[in-house]
Amino acid sequence: MKCPFCGTDDTQVIDSRVNDEGDSIRRRRKCGVCDKRFTTYETAELHLPQVVKQNGTREEFKREKLRLSFTRALHKRPVPTEYVDKALDHITQKILARGEREVPARDLGEMVMHELKMMDKVAYIRFASVYRSFSDVDDFNNVIRDLDKQAVIAKRRSTDA
Repeated sequence: MKCPFCGTDDTQVIDSRVNDEGDSIRRRRKCGVCDKRFTTYETAELHLPQVVKQNGTREEFKREKLRLSFTRALHKRPVPTEYVDKALDHITQKILARGEREVPARDLGEMVMHELKMMDKVAYIRFASVYRSFSDVDDFNNVIRDLDKQAVIAKRRSTDA
């Protein structure tokens, strides 16, 4: 590591500590030439796959773009920001676990819908209406009917247990 003060490569680590979350290391360093001290941080570099759009174009995976999707669907809904952060973490981990270099945009949309369905039914329906290009009221009714069926099944399971 080069010294930011004098530019020499002669630096040594004098202290290392893992941060509270355990995802980075803080290192105190000392320059062997000018004796000044500085801090560096070491984190893992993750390469997220390219997103393949329906028209075949590719773009970088952007967490902020996913966050915007959640924000639009959850507009004026009583859902804490921490839930969105956790949902984004789940989606990112699923993508990384695949180990693939590309991920279809359709898969990302389905993951967002899954997270929204667990988070807030109104936001789920909002997102689904745009994502699946609802054309009339029947499309909304079908999704609501499916949600009602799932709620009945979940209620039965909880009373049977």
